[in-house]
Amino acid sequence: MSYEVDPRVDVYIDALPEWQQAICQEVRELVHAADPEVVETIKRTVQPYFVLEGNICALLAAKTHVNVFLYDGAIVPDPEGIITAGHENKTARTVAVREGESVPAPALLAMFKQIIANNRAGGWRKLKGKG
Repeated sequence: MSYEVDPRVDVYIDALPEWQQAICQEVRELVHAADPEVVETIKRTVQPYFVLEGNICALLAAKTHVNVFLYDGAIVPDPEGIITAGHENKTARTVAVREGESVPAPALLAMFKQIIANNRAGGWRKLKGKG
C-alpha cells in the first residue's frame, strides 16, 4: 500500500517496543486502506492521529497495550464486539490490543470506513443530532 507518511508518526512508532510497533503499523496500514485520502499527523504534541474531514482514530501506546481511539461519537456499530473501553463516551471509544493479540483487522477496517463516511456526511456530532 502506498500512502504519504508523516515522519513524526514514524518517530513515534519507531520508539516503541517491537510488538507495539507491529500493532501500530498494522493499524496505520488499515486506516490508510480504508480511504486513500486519509492524512496522518501529530496532535497533542506526540500522538499520531489519522484524519479525513475530521478525526478517524489516534494511537496511544501504554505499558501493556496499544490503544486505538475511534472518534465516532459512539454511533458506529460494533457487531464484532472489538470496543474495549469508552462504551458510553460521547467522543471516542477504544480498542486495546495487548502483546500477543491480533489486531481485529476486518472489524476495525469496517469501522474506519464508517467513521470516514460519517465524517464526509458532516461528522458524528451532526449525525448524532439526527437521532
